[in-house]
Amino acid sequence: MNNDIKHIEDRMKGIIEKNEDSVKGFEKAAENAKEGGIKNYFEQRAEKRRLFIKTLHNATPALKTGNREIEGSIKGTMHRTWMDAKTFFSADSDEVMLQESVRGDRSAIDEYNEILADSMVPHRMREIIKEQRDEIQNDLETLQILEEIV
Repeated sequence: MNNDIKHIEDRMKGIIEKNEDSVKGFEKAAENAKEGGIKNYFEQRAEKRRLFIKTLHNATPALKTGNREIEGSIKGTMHRTWMDAKTFFSADSDEVMLQESVRGDRSAIDEYNEILADSMVPHRMREIIKEQRDEIQNDLETLQILEEIV
């Protein structure tokens, strides 16, 4: 296999895995949230990230980007366990879930920016990644507002 193609595949697998972790993280946040509006917000965010994953897979049909199951990473699993522990010891689980979501979104934006800085990523994939990054940035701003309210 061409090293350039392998490089792009690895990048796409990484961003797909990051979104899989986000889906599972938002589902965990919805599970731990107490207020109905915040629970609904996290459920919507999980669904949006599922759509991101589907879009990324569909944009790269010739690449081996993994299966379509949402699995996530070991690091993501550890973070969700940390979310449970913080919720258990916190009086305000909604605030904790919002804080962890802000942290996760910042990490996702950093990873998206790394891929956008990679000159080997094809133009169409770059457009999709930029669009998704911008949506995450908008969601991050909303999260920060919610965090101030809660």
